[in-house]
Amino acid sequence: MPVRDQGDNPSAEIPTAGEAVRARCPSAGMFGGLSGKLLWLTVFFIMLAEVLIFFPSVASMRLRWLQERLNTAAAAAIVIDGLQPIELPRALQKETLEATGTKAIVLRKEGTSRLLATTDMPTSVDESYDLTDVPPLTAIGDALDTLVFGGNRMIRVYGPVGDTNTGVEVVMKDRPLRTAMFFYSRNVLLLSVLISLFTATLIFFAINRILIGPIRRLTGSMQQFSSDPENPAHVYIGDGGRDELAVAGRNLTSMQMELQKTLKQQKNLAALGLAVSKINHDMRNILASAQLMSDRLVDVDDPMVKSFAPKLLRTIDRAVGYTTEVLSYGKASESAPRRRRIHLLELTQEVKDILAIEPQTGIEFAEQIGADLEVDADSEQLFRVIHNLCRNALQALTSPGEGGPGSIRRITVSAQRVGSVVSITVDDTGPGMPLKARQNLFAAFRGSARSGGTGLGLTIARELVLAHGGTIALVEKPTVGTQFRIEIPDRPVSLEDYRSRANLEK
Repeated sequence: MPVRDQGDNPSAEIPTAGEAVRARCPSAGMFGGLSGKLLWLTVFFIMLAEVLIFFPSVASMRLRWLQERLNTAAAAAIVIDGLQPIELPRALQKETLEATGTKAIVLRKEGTSRLLATTDMPTSVDESYDLTDVPPLTAIGDALDTLVFGGNRMIRVYGPVGDTNTGVEVVMKDRPLRTAMFFYSRNVLLLSVLISLFTATLIFFAINRILIGPIRRLTGSMQQFSSDPENPAHVYIGDGGRDELAVAGRNLTSMQMELQKTLKQQKNLAALGLAVSKINHDMRNILASAQLMSDRLVDVDDPMVKSFAPKLLRTIDRAVGYTTEVLSYGKASESAPRRRRIHLLELTQEVKDILAIEPQTGIEFAEQIGADLEVDADSEQLFRVIHNLCRNALQALTSPGEGGPGSIRRITVSAQRVGSVVSITVDDTGPGMPLKARQNLFAAFRGSARSGGTGLGLTIARELVLAHGGTIALVEKPTVGTQFRIEIPDRPVSLEDYRSRANLEK
């Protein structure tokens, strides 16, 4: 089927897949490709079958030929036997033997044998054949023996006359038999060639239409698509059948369309990276100026300013740090974590301060973390992970339609240590994540649970947790809401560090 034009010019003619193949690569020809190989294989296998059939058929032909000669001699023998006691003249015996193609005719009757006619009787007989009951393998062996070695031998053939106890025996040369067998073999050969060619031709055109044609169209579409994968006109259009090739065609169409979406997304990401790099350059300059001005707030004597100044400075410092690493996701990976022992409760309280949840929203923020619980992690990267999850929970709780009368709206951050692993849970009582967001949970630009979201928050959080050698997963819960569990293991302690710590404790 031709590949349809889906571009801006519907009237433009798009070459078919087969034409694309011929335009790009040298054609194999009608008899050089798969169809040609199929044609020759069909001829070969039919000829092989004919050869296997030939041996039983030529053996059967030989037995029929000998039986006919024996029947003709039996008819003459019965006539001659009826003339007793008159002896058949020599001239008439010769004519009878010439008519039957034999050298001698012997009639076996009631346990006696009688030579009825003979002329030029040979002194010896080379082979003897009994036609009473010939096994198939014996018949095939005798036929091959006659074809290969016969022609100048004298043979004796004997067998019964009908269903009676009377038998007839003849002596004859095997040259006429061998000539007849060669003539039969030539006819079988010619007929086999004609049958094989006719059958192979029918199979050739049928398979070429049913199988080879669709394969060529699939190949042509692949080559067209590989030359310009972003062109929608190069997507393969199947014929809607239900056979294996039709299923392969539909899978190819799906794969090409999915690849086009991926390429488009990658192109958009490249453009986004360029735009972000420009914004990042100017934003970093603005934040640097804001950082210089915020440093002066420390010298102000206002108590309220003094209480908010440290938090403002930390926020601006984090913003400056983010701008220097904002393009790291578009590169290879995030920077390696600079791990140290940090108090998780203090970090969680910083997240709470940054979220700045207004009291009138009715949203609670609860920390269920021990004051002495420490986690071995990069404080800035772990802050980003918990902040991303809490911010998503806050957006879910403040979305339109949430928080009816009497409903509990809460974000809970809890943590506990189990051996060398710290397990952190971020739970909310929001509406939960929709199915589409669950299916693309950590996929950039596809895992967003709200309209307008990018889905980068969870992607970045997962990358940061994996850099710590930990795991992050969505936990199924019986109640409404969303719950994420983060598990971060401590760094392995070398033997030297362990011994040095043990000496310090002593």
